[in-house]
Amino acid sequence: MKAGLNLHSIRNLIKTEEDFLDTAQKLKEMGYSYLQYSGAPLEPERIKRVSDATGLPIVLTHVPMDRIIGDTDKLMEEHAYLGCKNIGLGSMPSKTVLDTEAFKKTVEDLNAAGERMQKNGFKFFYHHHHYEFFKLTGENVTALDYMLKNTPYINFTADTHWIQRGGADVCETLEKMKGKLECVHLKDYKIEYNEEMSKFDSNFAPVGDGNMNFKKIVETLEKCGAKYYLVEQDNAALLPDTLEQVRRSIEYVQKEL
Repeated sequence: MKAGLNLHSIRNLIKTEEDFLDTAQKLKEMGYSYLQYSGAPLEPERIKRVSDATGLPIVLTHVPMDRIIGDTDKLMEEHAYLGCKNIGLGSMPSKTVLDTEAFKKTVEDLNAAGERMQKNGFKFFYHHHHYEFFKLTGENVTALDYMLKNTPYINFTADTHWIQRGGADVCETLEKMKGKLECVHLKDYKIEYNEEMSKFDSNFAPVGDGNMNFKKIVETLEKCGAKYYLVEQDNAALLPDTLEQVRRSIEYVQKEL
């Protein structure tokens, strides 16, 4: 199976154009087929030079929410230059879901931006975390379910780890996103012992090193219309063997999925 990498995973290795180019070449040699640009400022010319030089297309981005809502036209111009039709948001401020009215207003604004994007040939993708599984105050519905029901112009970048951590059934949640689910983060969920806290806790891990049933998950994703499978490991950039972490993931994806 072909897969890409969300560059947020290796944000420590893309700070300069030279580093980005060197890193992207290594990713291609590992077997990655495309990239999500995240983890560094959106600088279209620099990104395009690296993408063109390595032959790794940018298929999705994460950009600031204020630009999505307030600078939509310029953002579309930049993505057109990159040849990327999918404009993504990494998250809304987590505390937004605590205020139901503020949350609904934010969702309304994002949906309006998504509508403008769709009319111009782009798609808007919202990347959730676990807090979108919080039930809105005064309403017996999670933030994610509210978005799924009320936002015809918002697509979703499903994240397998955050669905699991949110306490929801992974495959059932993916099925809810059917038709709005071209992009997905393949992110594992691992239980390990935290020495500092003296307890077991959940953590991120290379795909295949944790507890997620990715064969079943990928079968569901294929039925739901997934197109871009993006490896992500949030803590890889904090580890001394960053590239080895993402190498393990792509090897597992290619051999097992």
